[in-house]
Parts: sequence; structure tokens; C-alpha cells
Amino acid sequence: MVHAHTETALSVEGLTKIFDTGFLGGMPILGRWFRGLNLKGVAQGLRVVDGVSFSVSRGEIFGFLGPNGAGKTTTIKMLTGLIHPSSGGGTLLGAPLGDRAARSKLGFLPEHPYFYDYLKPLEFLDFYGQLFGLTARERRRRAEALIDRVGLSHARGRPVRKFSKGMIQRLGIAQALINDPDLIILDEPMSGLDPVGRKDVRDIILELRAQGRTVFLSSHILQDVEMICDRVVLLYRGKVIDEGSLDALLQAPGGVVEITASGLSPAHMEALKPLAARVANVAGGHRFYLDHGHDQRALIEAVFQAGGEIVSVTPHRLALEDVFVQQIQQAEGR
Repeated sequence: MVHAHTETALSVEGLTKIFDTGFLGGMPILGRWFRGLNLKGVAQGLRVVDGVSFSVSRGEIFGFLGPNGAGKTTTIKMLTGLIHPSSGGGTLLGAPLGDRAARSKLGFLPEHPYFYDYLKPLEFLDFYGQLFGLTARERRRRAEALIDRVGLSHARGRPVRKFSKGMIQRLGIAQALINDPDLIILDEPMSGLDPVGRKDVRDIILELRAQGRTVFLSSHILQDVEMICDRVVLLYRGKVIDEGSLDALLQAPGGVVEITASGLSPAHMEALKPLAARVANVAGGHRFYLDHGHDQRALIEAVFQAGGEIVSVTPHRLALEDVFVQQIQQAEGR
């Protein structure tokens, strides 16, 4: 089931969701009529998702990032057909959003899953397997394998009401995989997990990619995203503010470059200091620290002209969290 990376698993164009917030919000027909009259304050709309566009290639791990309230979960609900967009649309596994046949090939873990708490893991997964029309033998086989894979073997005979939050999250991931999906959408899958549990989930996601499946991952734990995602979208106040490969985003302006040089006299150092953000004395020479406002080439050429030698040039990538904060600050005009 390995797919070419150039094929599209998921795409959206201009996806928008507006929730009515006026006192007529619960009466769509009257609400539309009053809005047509342009009466201010009578019926208002809250634009939660605003013209979102992106595409996800088959076989990649795609990160969907944003602070609380950015519109991530609302977008995911539109992708999975739980709610309809106000405008815009897209495709899921080659079919329009909401297509029933395409959704049968979709695995989904919501941010706050609710499970029947009297069921045991095998019973729970058997129930979901029935929803997908699996035979009893196939349901049993898949459920047993998934319980082992997500680390719940010790809790086979325990009802869900006795599970910790982390155990419920593990069971939710098993549920998202019971139909052997081509595309898996995980909304905050690391929520409630300890470091060991987070590593287990990361390993499962990497295994899914190795099998040629596509994983769409929403998370606020940027360290996990940085470790496993191929590409990411940054969402803020319902809009996409950046998108691209992690390598490209983490090379964005703002990273520090360290240039170590030797053989420079005190007089030469006085002339070179203005070319760097700061300078430190190190064994055998000096280390220049440059940020995005400084020209590496100009400093290197100046060192050579002064008769010095370049010992090393070490770029330091920004952390994803730094990029995230920078982009939000730019979006706010700070």
C-alpha cells in the first residue's frame, strides 16, 4: 500500500467556517434574511476558519499547528465531514469532503474522545470494527494486534472507566486504526501522555508513514512535531500564516551563525566587531555570533583581508517554537 509522494491525500481551498452568534443564530433562514437587510447587531457571524488552503501528499506526516482558538479543531471537523464549511471545499483521498466511501478509508482521533466507559478494550474496538463492516474474525485479529501495539495489553480485562487519560488516548489511537485506514487524522494525540507514551505514539506514527499511509497531525507539543513531521501549516486566528517543509521553516531568518576565526590582532578585532552581533574570546581565537541582520560573507571576507583564518562556520537552526512565535508576532504586527 505504498503510495507516491506526489499524489494528494487531502487538499482544501478557501475553507471557511462562520458560526452565527446573534440571537437568530439558531434560525438559519431568518438569520440569512436579516443579514440581507444589513441590520447591524441583529445577526452576527464568528469567522472561526477564514479561507484556509493547503494540500497533504500521500505518505507524509503533516503537522497542523496553532495556538488554542486558532481554528484547528473546527478545520478538522470540516475535513472529517462532522460539520459543513460555510464556503470553500476540498478533497479527501480523491473524493469531495464528506464523501462516505472516502471516509471509510479515514482514521480519526478527536481531541476529546468520548468512549462508553463500561466497555473493555476488545469490546470497544469490536464495536468500532462493526461500524466499518468488518467480520468478527477480522475485528478480533485487528483489535488484539492494536491493543498490543498501543501498550494496553495489561488492561485487556479493565473497563474504560478505570483508564487514566493517557490510557484512553492510547485506546483512541487504536480505534483510529481499526479500519486499516489510508489517511489518519489525529487531533492532539500526545495529550495526556507521559514522555514514554509520547515516544510510543511517535513510533506508531513513523511506522504508519513507513507503510505508505498519510498522517495529519494537530498538536501544540512542538517538540514532537519537529521530530516527526515532513511539512507543517501554521494557523492563527483562522488563517494560514505559513506553510512548508520543516527544514525550510527552521532555516528562516532569526537563526544564529557562529564563525570562529584565528590569527586576528586586537586592531583588526576592533574593525571586525561591528560586523557581528557579539564576539567572544575562545581558545586559539575569537568567535563571532551573527543573527539575520548580519552578512556572513562580509565577515568572512574581512577576516581573510585582515590576515586571519576561518576555523569553523556553524549555523544554528531555529527551534520550531521560535518560528511559531515569530510568525504570530508578525501576524499581530508586533
